[in-house]
Amino acid sequence: MTRAVMADELGPPETYSLRDYDPGPPGPGQVRVAIRAAGVSFVDVLNATGKYQGRTGLPFIPGSEFSGVVEALGEGVSTLEPGQGVLGTAWGGAMADVINVEAKALCPMPESMSFNQGAVFKISALTAWHALVDRAQIAPGETLLVLGAGGGTGTAAVQLGRELGARVIASASSAEKRALAEECGAHAVVDTLSDNWRHDVATASQAKAVDVVFDPVGGEYTERAFRSLGYRGRHLVVGFAAGIAQLPTNLPLLKDASLIGVNLQAVAVHQPEHGQAQVKQVLRLGAQGKLLPVIERSLPLASFAEAMYLVSEGRTIGRLVLTMD
Repeated sequence: MTRAVMADELGPPETYSLRDYDPGPPGPGQVRVAIRAAGVSFVDVLNATGKYQGRTGLPFIPGSEFSGVVEALGEGVSTLEPGQGVLGTAWGGAMADVINVEAKALCPMPESMSFNQGAVFKISALTAWHALVDRAQIAPGETLLVLGAGGGTGTAAVQLGRELGARVIASASSAEKRALAEECGAHAVVDTLSDNWRHDVATASQAKAVDVVFDPVGGEYTERAFRSLGYRGRHLVVGFAAGIAQLPTNLPLLKDASLIGVNLQAVAVHQPEHGQAQVKQVLRLGAQGKLLPVIERSLPLASFAEAMYLVSEGRTIGRLVLTMD
């Protein structure tokens, strides 16, 4: 019998259990996918615990990104075929052996990718692309400061920033995470916990003001990063792992700078064709090996609670994957 991580109410990881589960055949426009690996992200944990904006139905199966093999096609689906490797996204449902999902949420997985890589590729890569290319419109030669550079979106932003020709400064809280950022292409790294952080950033930027901040962290770190921006700099609000920030609004005024939201879901809703074009761009870079997730470890599906706690407490470097073996 196929299984899923499931709870009848939202709550901490121990609220959930591994249950027998089969969603049945795919409906019109859907595809049934046998999941091989699923990512575990900070947003997944927030969603599972009921702390994320937006509502989820009950009972709830966590997990928003996965890779697997097509098992069956629903009526009207002609873009995929049974046996094909795919990677996909869903607003819940990925921590399971099988899922029925809209065909538009899937794309063929590059042959060069493993299932583990494919499971955690799409969201991080698309977030970095939407942030740096669409929202910041970063240009070659500009300076990019990446907060949380040892995490999933952070490592993607470092890789993509380097590929786009920016000078990349990576900020991370441990020596291991800073070393990872350097491996991903950062030109310079700084210690997030340093008492002289702004001075360290200025030194790393070679006394040039920062043009773009990629910020998936939030909390107290947002204001000091914004203060490091130069004239008409762009601060990208990607997430709030350290809490929602309080930013004095005189700072954007004084710098003629911009605070820019990065909402990948909004692209899918308001600009679906543009969203598909973004997918093609990041898949191209992924197939070339220029934009790939860094996976610290994989755990079996039965260890979902351990995985969720590791991610929520920031005790991972790169990404963590659940496998369905």
